[in-house]
Amino acid sequence: MAQDIRAINEKVRKESIFVEEMFHEIGKAIVGQRYLLERLLVGLLADGHILLEGVPGLAKTLAVRTLASTIDAKFQRIQFTPDLLPSDLIGTLIYNPKSGDFGIKKGPVFANIILADEINRAPAKVQSALLEAMQEKQVTIGDTTYPLPSPFLVLATQNPIEQEGTYPLPEAQIDRFMLKISITYPNREEEKAILEKKSGPEEAVRCLMTPQRIEEVRQTVREVYMDEKIKGYILDLVFATREPAKFNLKDMTSLISYGASPRATIALSIAAKAYAFLKGRGYVTPEDIKSIGPDILRHRIIPSFEAEAENKTSDDILHQILDVVEVP
Repeated sequence: MAQDIRAINEKVRKESIFVEEMFHEIGKAIVGQRYLLERLLVGLLADGHILLEGVPGLAKTLAVRTLASTIDAKFQRIQFTPDLLPSDLIGTLIYNPKSGDFGIKKGPVFANIILADEINRAPAKVQSALLEAMQEKQVTIGDTTYPLPSPFLVLATQNPIEQEGTYPLPEAQIDRFMLKISITYPNREEEKAILEKKSGPEEAVRCLMTPQRIEEVRQTVREVYMDEKIKGYILDLVFATREPAKFNLKDMTSLISYGASPRATIALSIAAKAYAFLKGRGYVTPEDIKSIGPDILRHRIIPSFEAEAENKTSDDILHQILDVVEVP
């Protein structure tokens, strides 16, 4: 077993060399935001969709565009608006009067990387059109189902303010996002660097990855070793969101309406392996779980009315769970 772990560790060390190159290339357009960039790469390598939330002007859209520029893959940006229709997203049947047949006009969802900008500006029927695409990697137009290209990644943005005229994402759709990333303002030094960079000439971002290479790296990520104790720790964290009283969190029972789903258990396991890969390790540590855990779980915990009355968010609940649940 020890020999196998050493072999995996060496393989990961060699294959993860490109990670710093990608950070360098993305850094030509994005200043700082290491947390955001790491999570974007975790989503890419773990084959998981990402929801970015932050106030306007924090480079959410620019970060996604720049990430797409480092990959030799098809990129589509879809601006979600209240008048958008499902057919504008997935495509539709077009009647050909000459032949009397219907042809297919594929929508912008047939791409490798989708930027769903301000996803909560579109009504529920449009948001739900993404459900099949995100989960099954396919879409149905008429009576025919069409597979989507691989890799297929949805990176959606939404603003936590300006809620007038928006449509909150239903829980079923939020659960399909592997990670929900909350982006905050840069510090003073970072903002000064942004000012200086944007007042100078722009640097071109090089393409570093191909879809085939991404698939190879994803296979390596799944080979990253995870001990039984780490698996037990993941299960404890997820079950603590459902049955807090069993984990010495009795005071939180009234604060959680719904806990994390089994999809969270799977996502936390794969994302932790991807995070370990980014760090150049072939094994997962408890710190990996604690680092990536909030991004996996924050949107899967539904606070109760009592929690809202006490101004407690899902992040507050998560911090308490992470502090109390025993670390292996």
